[in-house]
Amino acid sequence: MIRLIAAAGFFVAVATSAQAITPAPISQSGTVTQVRFGCGPGRTLVAGRCVARTTIRHTRRAIRRGVY
Repeated sequence: MIRLIAAAGFFVAVATSAQAITPAPISQSGTVTQVRFGCGPGRTLVAGRCVARTTIRHTRRAIRRGVY
């Protein structure tokens, strides 16, 4: 029983000391996320025009089937 209490006390001491450590600074050089070609989310630039990705997928499927 004393070992269990001692182990629990040790784990609590380690957990609280880990929270007290200040994290390392994060470099700000690569955190900018650019939207693909400025078309917006879910869209991409094809032949100079912004097109939805679903349109590209549907066109590709139609070409494979020979419908297009």
